[in-house]
Amino acid sequence: MTIVAEVRPAGAPTRNEALCREWSDADAETFIRALYLQHGKPVLWYAARLLEGDWHRAQDVLQEAAIRAWHYSAKRGGAPQAMRPWLFTVVRNLLIDSHRARILRPATPDPLEDTVIAVADEVDRLLTTHMVADALGDLTEQQREILRLMYFNGTSVAEVSERLGIPQGTVKSRTHNALRALKRVLAARGFHG
Repeated sequence: MTIVAEVRPAGAPTRNEALCREWSDADAETFIRALYLQHGKPVLWYAARLLEGDWHRAQDVLQEAAIRAWHYSAKRGGAPQAMRPWLFTVVRNLLIDSHRARILRPATPDPLEDTVIAVADEVDRLLTTHMVADALGDLTEQQREILRLMYFNGTSVAEVSERLGIPQGTVKSRTHNALRALKRVLAARGFHG
């Protein structure tokens, strides 16, 4: 086996030193492109495996590691080709730090996040009232009277039964039928409230 020694003039940079200087002078976009080309897939797979398949977080971690690699290269020198072990270490450390931060400050759900707050809209209320009043005109007198007593006056089934002189079961069935008729009229007019 023959060993070939690198012959270079005294004071001339080594090949590795020349690569490091070249990359430290490069712009961030060029450096990060080369980094992704050389190490993107393996580092992404490594991050995703550590994150149990969370590819979105793995991509975020890869981006953060690439930015840190650029800053590291700008300060200390280093070509993207030689940074794979360093990137794996950075990814692991980022995930450890993230895990520790979640333990120290667990995410608290916002109490209003899932709450639906009904806002009374006067215009909607007026339009609905107008449409219902107009639709009542298409019902029979008997249907209008039962709905007026039960819903608009707030009279109980027993009171309506006594007032109209009909059994309570009849009051309930007439109310049910009147509501169904009102819904049909409203649906025919395009109201789905």
